[in-house]
Amino acid sequence: MKFTMFKKETSDKKYHENPYRAVNFKRDGTGNLICPNGKTFHFKSKQRVYKNKYGRTEEIYECESCENCQYKNECCPKAIKNRTIRMNQELTSIHQEVITNLESIHGALLRMNRSIQAEGTFGILKWDKSYKRLFRRGKKNVILEITLISCGSTITQEPWSAILRIICSCPIIDC
Repeated sequence: MKFTMFKKETSDKKYHENPYRAVNFKRDGTGNLICPNGKTFHFKSKQRVYKNKYGRTEEIYECESCENCQYKNECCPKAIKNRTIRMNQELTSIHQEVITNLESIHGALLRMNRSIQAEGTFGILKWDKSYKRLFRRGKKNVILEITLISCGSTITQEPWSAILRIICSCPIIDC
């Protein structure tokens, strides 16, 4: 499944090759990051991400010195002190795996098939049935509404509509 910045990460060449992105920084022999100016980012701490259910942790790196840096405006325009970077190696590796999977031929076919299947059903609901928004609030009520819409959508499709026509054409039952 695509992650949030998938489109920008894969199609925007300027963003992908930006030398000031932490992912594009080079590493020295000890594993420290090196910025485009040649300054080293030292590992500061490892910290849990606030309100994350899955126990995700981030590594925090801080530049040794950003004073008198010629790239400061491009690298960290908002930073008052030295630039700090929060990196999650596990998440970065998962993103790379997702990109390689989705950009393969098999992944492209799966994405195309998924978009066709979902778009057809939602198009029918939105334009043919004039259903544009959910009217209930709360998780339980939204699930109920989606279930009812799905059942209604399924009933109006071919096998069920033939059965309904037969039932409604019966003189005993008044539809």
